[in-house]
Amino acid sequence: MNINKLREDIVFSETLCGQPLSFHTTWGLFSPREIDEGSRLLLNLIEVSPDADCLDLGCGYGVIGLTLASLAKNGTTALVDKDFVAIEYAQKNAALNKIQNVDILLSNGLQQVNSKKFDIVASNIPAKVGNELMSLFFNDAYQQLNPGGKVYVVTINGLRHYIKRTFTEIFGNYKKLKQSTRYTVSMASKSK
Repeated sequence: MNINKLREDIVFSETLCGQPLSFHTTWGLFSPREIDEGSRLLLNLIEVSPDADCLDLGCGYGVIGLTLASLAKNGTTALVDKDFVAIEYAQKNAALNKIQNVDILLSNGLQQVNSKKFDIVASNIPAKVGNELMSLFFNDAYQQLNPGGKVYVVTINGLRHYIKRTFTEIFGNYKKLKQSTRYTVSMASKSK
């Protein structure tokens, strides 16, 4: 095994929602060699206006957030993650793709986002986050969504009932947008 080769960035390009993007990643980040099925499914279902202010919660190396920023060129997209390596690569990928309408922050959930309001909050939530942290995420997202704003999440199918229950409790509504063999994309909106 060539250790020096393992230390090199993993590099690939994809077209997501019609946006050609290039990514640098590294071992230890989620899905470092390709765009994962859940993120792809989520991105195919999000409706984004050109002036939307968006938030990618748990951004990793920037797949969802940089795609949203590319689609919402007249808005600002915040990318947050609690992993400093993920933030480093999200910043690197924003620069690589010449995407400037982003704020990339090291943050556990929305702690460092302050009072900024969003039209869209999107997240590919890891199964092992835990219900307590997800409850914090969704309550904070509700507080920081503009009226009419939407939260979109993709989870493994085993979490779909928890998401339905929690979205209904916090937002007063829930919509299952799509369920594949492994993932469910769910959405809730904040009343106007």
